[in-house]
Amino acid sequence: MNRRQVLTGLAALPLLQAKPDPAAADRSSSIDFDPWMVRKLARELASKPYEAPDSSLPASLNDLSYDAYRSLRFRPERALWRAENLPFQVQFFHRGFLYKNRVTIFEVADGKARHVPYRADDFSFGDVAPPPDSDLGFAGFRIHAPLQRADYYDEVSAFLGAAYFRAVTKGERYGLSARGLSIDTGQSSGEEFPLFKTFWLERPAPGASSMVVHALLDSKSVAGAYRFTIRPGDTTVFDVEMALYPRVDLQHAGLAPMTSMFLFGPNDPADTPDFRAAVHDSDGLAIFNGSGEELWRPLCNPKDLQISSFGDRNPRGFGLMQRERSFANYQDLESRYELRPSLWAEPIGDWTDGAVKLIEIPTREEVHDNIASFWEPKQPLRAKGEHIYTYRLHWGPDTPKPKGLARFVRTGVSARGDNDRLFVLDLAGDRLKTVDAAAVRGVVTADKGEIRNIVTQPNPAMGGWRLSFDLAQARAPVELRAVVCEGDAAVSEVWLYRWTP
Repeated sequence: MNRRQVLTGLAALPLLQAKPDPAAADRSSSIDFDPWMVRKLARELASKPYEAPDSSLPASLNDLSYDAYRSLRFRPERALWRAENLPFQVQFFHRGFLYKNRVTIFEVADGKARHVPYRADDFSFGDVAPPPDSDLGFAGFRIHAPLQRADYYDEVSAFLGAAYFRAVTKGERYGLSARGLSIDTGQSSGEEFPLFKTFWLERPAPGASSMVVHALLDSKSVAGAYRFTIRPGDTTVFDVEMALYPRVDLQHAGLAPMTSMFLFGPNDPADTPDFRAAVHDSDGLAIFNGSGEELWRPLCNPKDLQISSFGDRNPRGFGLMQRERSFANYQDLESRYELRPSLWAEPIGDWTDGAVKLIEIPTREEVHDNIASFWEPKQPLRAKGEHIYTYRLHWGPDTPKPKGLARFVRTGVSARGDNDRLFVLDLAGDRLKTVDAAAVRGVVTADKGEIRNIVTQPNPAMGGWRLSFDLAQARAPVELRAVVCEGDAAVSEVWLYRWTP
């Protein structure tokens, strides 16, 4: 875990705290458990006034630096289920640094929930003075499973900080994060950060290919119950069942939210010299909308906050993608951005009217997540109601694509004077290998300025095609749209871009 991964959720610091969970009142014995119990707890929690969290910690843990916190390591030999030789193991994060909230964790087996006790001996502390061996609780946990090879348990997923979690698949490294829920993201009133306060981890059966995690969420405005079914593999898949119980009307709730980092790339180069050509965990937002269109919106690091809204009804999927997979285009031996996963959210059931939102925040450092995307329902989530959603998260190298259209894999922008720009878009995909070259054309539109010199041509260096055009006499911001067609039929997804100088 690098510094930016630990800093994920820095803006949530005021809420990264929690009092001991009332659901864990009796930690000395097991209690009956069924999945509906978490919904009942969430419903009861929402019926009561919100209690501000408590961040009390022993003095030795209260003001840890980043490096000191990294020295607090869980001992792998103490992992949950290690002795049972089950297909999953769980290790725990210590409280401290930004992660002062107490998270209560239960193990579920045979219909019973047993509190997982905190023991200082389960951790090594480096130069930090070990705390008294009282029941401090945990900051979160991480799941391990045989991913690369059968005899080693790789880290597959981690839940740490507010309602953040992340996952990887074979050959990848941690990058972007998902969240249980976002509230008022991008609003001038300021964002509210819900937190997971209690988890129930179902003990997997021998030979199981999935693991189930239940979570209780709480914040000033809402309580919620979650069930995650986690399946590691070539793509790591989370099936998410969510029930929300708002205390107040939620005007701007973000469902299936995800956060990432984009510092610079070919379409938005660095302001200062850098030996790398690109630095980002994700390079674009992909959307498969309810009308069957496939959209691609390259990300940028704007000079001012940018909020984009893509209205839709019953979206089929959306996600923050890392399409550039060549080390040569990053040249970063430490961060290895080409190994960061893409994340695709697939709604299940009727999500009705709303919009996919994209938030792009200016940043000068790669340690900060400055990109957010989520689904915002058109209608508020009303107080005192129950709002149930189901969706699937795909963590992996690519987006599930049902139609096989060519994809835009690189967006390059060059200056042509103060207000003119040359755009060079590279496309890849099997669909381009069967087109009639004489019938291929690019269709490009802009809401301002003039589009000139549209050119489509094969790109033999990558086995795809290239679309280029000039944008002239334009005053930013300009909304651009492009698609490659064979005659009148689209052979590519739709490229969308907001140009700002």
